[in-house]
Amino acid sequence: MSGSYAPLLILLGVSVANAIGMVVVSHILNPRRPTPQKDMPYESGMIPLGDTRARFSVKFYMVAISFIVFDLETVFLIPWAVEMRELGWSAFVAVFMFVTVLAVGLLYEWKKGGLEWD
Repeated sequence: MSGSYAPLLILLGVSVANAIGMVVVSHILNPRRPTPQKDMPYESGMIPLGDTRARFSVKFYMVAISFIVFDLETVFLIPWAVEMRELGWSAFVAVFMFVTVLAVGLLYEWKKGGLEWD
């Protein structure tokens, strides 16, 4: 059984060694020469105005979290849809409850105005 994992462990070891080697070699070959121009934050070629640590609106985070939640919903629903017939009614009820909870959350967010971008 352990012999079947050997190629995977070798690949993992080579990948980690490659990543560490690239970081070390780039550190050695490319010495850091800081200048005031290089240390400025990059903002699409424009001169930065104000503090770069400005706060975002909470609505921005609400939309971002909603996007992540519905991406995760897709990740869970696609495998379920592929194997739906073999899983039976208990899996259907579980997925129905899962989608219902997400729909209630979306409805709550919609009613609170979290999806409106001002």
